[in-house]
Amino acid sequence: MAQAADSADQHGGGESTFTVVVAAVANLGIAVAKAVAGVISGSSAMLSEAAHSVADTVTEVLLLTALKRSEKPADEEHPLGYGPERYIWAMLAAVATFVGGAVFSLYDGIHTLVAGEELGDPLVSYVVLGVAFLLEGYSLRTGLKQARGEAARFRAPIRTYLRHTPDTAVKAVVLEDSAALIGLVLAAGGLLGGQLTGSGGWDGIASLLIGLLLLYVAWVLGRSNAELLVGRPLPGPMRERIRAELLAVAEIEAVLELTTLVQGPREALVAAKVDFRDVSTAAEIEWACERAEQRLRAVFPGVSRVYLDPTPTPGLPPPEGMPSAGRNSED
Repeated sequence: MAQAADSADQHGGGESTFTVVVAAVANLGIAVAKAVAGVISGSSAMLSEAAHSVADTVTEVLLLTALKRSEKPADEEHPLGYGPERYIWAMLAAVATFVGGAVFSLYDGIHTLVAGEELGDPLVSYVVLGVAFLLEGYSLRTGLKQARGEAARFRAPIRTYLRHTPDTAVKAVVLEDSAALIGLVLAAGGLLGGQLTGSGGWDGIASLLIGLLLLYVAWVLGRSNAELLVGRPLPGPMRERIRAELLAVAEIEAVLELTTLVQGPREALVAAKVDFRDVSTAAEIEWACERAEQRLRAVFPGVSRVYLDPTPTPGLPPPEGMPSAGRNSED
C-alpha cells in the first residue's frame, strides 16, 4: 500500500514537472517574439506582454526549482522532509510576476498615456499575438488536463480544486496561462484601437489593464503560498473522516484533539490526542495505533505521518494508586 502511494506521488510530481516545463518553453519563445514585435510596431502593450512572458518564464524556472527541492527525502536535519520548501520558491515566483510583469506594465502604460507613442506597422504584432495565443492555449490545456484529473480523483469541481489545491505549481500555470490569454486579447485590442483611431492611448490603456491583471495573479498566488507556509489544515470534511476512522478502531474511545497539517500536494501530517479504553493493555494500544495509521493511509494515501498521543479524558480521576498529573508519588 505504501509503495502504491509512493508511486502515485511520483507520478503526480512528474506530471506537475511536465506541466511547468511546457509552460516555461512556451513562454520563453513567446517573450522573445513579443519583444521583437513590440520594438517594430512601437506598441507599449506588446512590450508589456513581452514583460508578462518574461515574468512567466522566470516564474516557471522558480517553480521547477520548487518541485526539485521539495522532492528531497527527509533526513536528520529535516525529519519532516522538504515538502514546504516548494512554497517558499512559489512565493518568490509570485513576487517575480509582480515585479517583472505588473510593475513594468503599469509603468509603461502610464508613460504611454502621458508621453504618447508613435505607432508602427502592427502586422508583425498581430502575427506574434496569434502564434502566442496558440502556444499559450496548448500550455493552458496541459495544465487544465492535470487539474481535471486531480479534481476527479478528489471528486471535486475543478474550480474548487484550483481554489484549495496545495499543488501551487499547477495552480500557477493555470492562472498565469489564463491571464496570458486575456493579456493577448487586451494587447490585440490596444493595437486595433490605435490602428482605427491613430491614438496611442488605446495601447497605454491595454498596458494598464495587463498590469492590473498581473497584480491580481500575483496576489492570488502569493496569498495561496502564504497560507501554506503559515500552516494549513486538511479540509473540514477530510478531518471529520479522519476522526471517524480513528473512532472505528475498537480500542479508541474518544478523539480529544485532532491536528492536521498540509506539508505538500500529496503529503499531510495527522496528530491526535486519543483516549484509549481503560481495559486495553499496552500491547493492544500499540497495535491499535498501527491499525489506525493503516486505516488512515488506506483512505487518504497522502497522509504520510500519523502521531497518536494516549491521553485520558479531562476531569477523570487517575486509577487508584496512581498519582495525578503534575504531582509525584510523595505528595
